[in-house]
Amino acid sequence: MIEYATAGGVARITLNRPDKRNAITSEMMSALRDALQRASHDTAIRLLLIRGAGKDFCAGLDLSEVLKSAEDAAASLTSARRLGDLYIAMRRHPKPIVAAVQGRALGGGAGIATASDLILATESAQFGYPEVKLGFIPAIVTTMLRRAVNERQAMELALTGEPLSAPRAYAIGLINRVIPDAEFDSEVERYISALAENSATAMSLSKTLLYKTDGMSFEESIEAGVQANVQARVTDDFKRGVERFLKKS
Repeated sequence: MIEYATAGGVARITLNRPDKRNAITSEMMSALRDALQRASHDTAIRLLLIRGAGKDFCAGLDLSEVLKSAEDAAASLTSARRLGDLYIAMRRHPKPIVAAVQGRALGGGAGIATASDLILATESAQFGYPEVKLGFIPAIVTTMLRRAVNERQAMELALTGEPLSAPRAYAIGLINRVIPDAEFDSEVERYISALAENSATAMSLSKTLLYKTDGMSFEESIEAGVQANVQARVTDDFKRGVERFLKKS
């Protein structure tokens, strides 16, 4: 249900359950965690790309599995924590994660996209948190949503459960790029190929710093930047980059 392949410094992870709109099972969550770990240990990998097989990115959690777990408090906690741990693993992953979203990204599927560092979407893509319509809540996903958009936007999405078009998602800062459907595959390849040419250590340090400053005071954030700046100066990528620059000058 999860496909993993590498090429050109990119780990390509595909949610592969198209007959169920790639709805996430506990087995898929475990497999996705394994794929993340595999990519983190591969020095040839500079970034990760997550896609969904078929027409949709991901319809969210497999509701039949969620309903079954609701019959037992311990099982419910295990299920919810498994999803939360997945999002944490994505946030803490040392390499950039790009989500390429086509079709629908709903509930936990929107969470996987939002937990990624960058989101590319087709013009026809839709994002949504429809849990309220089922008497449920986007509880774990809210952590990423609240960091991506302002409070009122997050509140409206959570309370209405209404889908969000890709252009609208871009307008409120939820995603990075909106790409015409016919050009999506080629543009995604162009985007990740360009990203993969950047310094792996610089991208990793930048990702770590940006998330590390969440909740910090201004002074603490500046100090975190100072420390990251010093750390970046001693990397081989920086030394090679400066040498190339000076030769061109």
